[in-house]
Amino acid sequence: MILRHGDVGDDVVLLQKRLTRAGFSVDVTHVFDDATEAAVMALQRARGLVVDGIAGPKTLIALPGVALGVHLTDAELVKSAATLGVPVPAIRAVNEVESRGQGFMTDGRPVILFERHVFYAGLKSRGIDADALAAKYPNIVSATRGGYMGGAAEFDRLAAAVRIHPDAARESASWGAFQIMGYHWKKLAYSSIDDYVSCMYRSEVDQLDAFVRFVAADAGLLVALKGQAWADFARRYNGPDFARNLYDAKLAQAFERYARLEKAAA
Repeated sequence: MILRHGDVGDDVVLLQKRLTRAGFSVDVTHVFDDATEAAVMALQRARGLVVDGIAGPKTLIALPGVALGVHLTDAELVKSAATLGVPVPAIRAVNEVESRGQGFMTDGRPVILFERHVFYAGLKSRGIDADALAAKYPNIVSATRGGYMGGAAEFDRLAAAVRIHPDAARESASWGAFQIMGYHWKKLAYSSIDDYVSCMYRSEVDQLDAFVRFVAADAGLLVALKGQAWADFARRYNGPDFARNLYDAKLAQAFERYARLEKAAA
């Protein structure tokens, strides 16, 4: 469940009551209003979470004070902005839109998405008959994208691909909160695909580090992020079909929101 500014209903009432019980008093209004957003942000600061004012899974888990050791902290997000030389609201916007604020599933494994067309290309580049495999296993080997199952089922697809070729399989998945493809491991200065995957399992801070490396390695992507050229950033980050999911519009909207919040807090 994810609750944010403007939401209404019984779930908002429950959130407001839980915030008050946790020491972040707010009136029960049935509306996720400015006061509720401020209380959520105060909770996030107190718990060391990313301060975005959105009551997502990590924020709800942290309400009673549960420690979230593998999860991203606000300080790390701010640090990454300084490393790249970009405005903090820009990094916050990317964290919200691209990562949806969550790098791990509830079972502790990193979020992944297996790309069968990347696996197909990876097999071909290794001299393996990808077409024969595609005829036999179309869900995991194909010249076209697709076959997605989502969530934990993506690990089932990955496991099937690993039985064909372990390295090519892991290189064909996007990993963690920022969904950086495995085949970038060498360009991002990891020692191997296994090293990269191990880091993705370790923490969201490691996943953020992969994102920082990815942006720093692409001069055009970095310029787009610095200048909030969201269409160019989304095209470089998500591919030519970015507009279909309104990534640029969502990033622009999130950036403006975080810029307003930063200004208000100054």
